[in-house]
Amino acid sequence: MTAGLRELKKRQTRQMISDTATRLFMERGFEAVTIAEIATAAQVAKMTVTNYFPRKEDLALDYHETITTALARTVADRPTGESALTALRRAYLAAVERHDPVVGFSSPEFARMLADSPTLTARLRELHDQREEALADALTTATAPTPDDPTPRAAAALLTAAHRTLFHHVQALTRTGHPNEEIATTAARSAEKVFDLLEPSLGDYAVR
Repeated sequence: MTAGLRELKKRQTRQMISDTATRLFMERGFEAVTIAEIATAAQVAKMTVTNYFPRKEDLALDYHETITTALARTVADRPTGESALTALRRAYLAAVERHDPVVGFSSPEFARMLADSPTLTARLRELHDQREEALADALTTATAPTPDDPTPRAAAALLTAAHRTLFHHVQALTRTGHPNEEIATTAARSAEKVFDLLEPSLGDYAVR
């Protein structure tokens, strides 16, 4: 088997395990399902599950790496003349348009599963905190502040709080059964209001 085929097989196996776990979690609740049960349902060894997913929570939140890095990457890749806030607003609205899970889009069953699980709720908080740290580092790199200047961390906290608020807004609408197109319209309108609140203080911050 060539390296390319091996990599494809690994991706397929990983996705199959994640899909199987998510189905079981939505049927029975996150806390009620064991790794051994996931392995049996996916027809793989328990060790195979843990090799791909060292944390049980990441079976449900398979996009955790994207959550933690997306904001920092958007700031790092912003074009010349664009501020951090403008870049993040643009990226968020594009994510809403494509119904991206990273900004909260999911099925109602999945959204309710997340809300009903203390473990997953705690993991989401952790991911949001890691995202804030990554964004603070990106803003520090972008603005080269003095060591005693807290501005990058303060800006990261505000910008991440906006995204966290909008994420929970999308999830709440999803849990109550609103269709994705309607949620996208509402989320885009809400995002404009939220980002407008930050415009007076951060509109000109970290312009590339």
